[in-house]
Amino acid sequence: MNRVKIVFPEYGNEVVKSALNLAKEKYGDGLEILTAESVEEACEKVRDNIADAMVAGIDHTSREIILSCRDIIGVKNPKITKIFSASFVLERNDEIYVLGDAAACKNPDEDMLFDVVLQTYETAKTVLNEPPKIAMLSFSTLGSGGDDKSISRIRNIVSRIHEAYPEIAIDGELQLDAAIDKEIGDKKAPGSTVAGRANVLIVPDLNSGNILYKAMERFGGFTAAGPILQGFKAPVSDLSRGSTVEDVLSAIDIEIKLVKAKNNA
Repeated sequence: MNRVKIVFPEYGNEVVKSALNLAKEKYGDGLEILTAESVEEACEKVRDNIADAMVAGIDHTSREIILSCRDIIGVKNPKITKIFSASFVLERNDEIYVLGDAAACKNPDEDMLFDVVLQTYETAKTVLNEPPKIAMLSFSTLGSGGDDKSISRIRNIVSRIHEAYPEIAIDGELQLDAAIDKEIGDKKAPGSTVAGRANVLIVPDLNSGNILYKAMERFGGFTAAGPILQGFKAPVSDLSRGSTVEDVLSAIDIEIKLVKAKNNA
């Protein structure tokens, strides 16, 4: 196994310490743990290729982490897109969903949400055990909610993705139950290859994304790993300040997968 170097600016936090002890047992020489005295120093180590990735956020706000990544690590493809986004990996037993954007992009317009879809798709390809099937979530399923600007935006994005990236399985607009429940999906969206089978959920804005991931975690018993910041030049996980040891370990697992995928690209 190639060694993955991850920097932890909050290595003194007791939850992080416990997670790192478990990560050492799990990965052995495959993981090198680096430390930093600040988020800025950690980002500099990533920028300078001293570290492959960063896991932070348990003692800092998302704003602090995101702005440091933007200013120091930099956006991945600034000529193509200037936005960055964030996704969560939500796991419960054998169920795994990738949810975006739930932490970074507050009120995306059509072009921004288009980029969120592509960035989340790249994350999903790495962390899921099966091909991504993307549902664009809404209060409506394929016209059931009538006309609305948010619905038109979703339909335009789906059409653009189909045209530019025909290999991506995407459909919408879909209500949550139609997206993930096969019986309801077949009833509300017959013929759809995504409805009832979705494992990637794209929300229309940050309000709905943040509420949904916390509802899945608190009411549904899912473990939430992330936010996984997307669109930057290197993998970064922005931990919730309420993260558990299990959450931090899950973030480390995902960062290792992302680093290896990046190195093999």
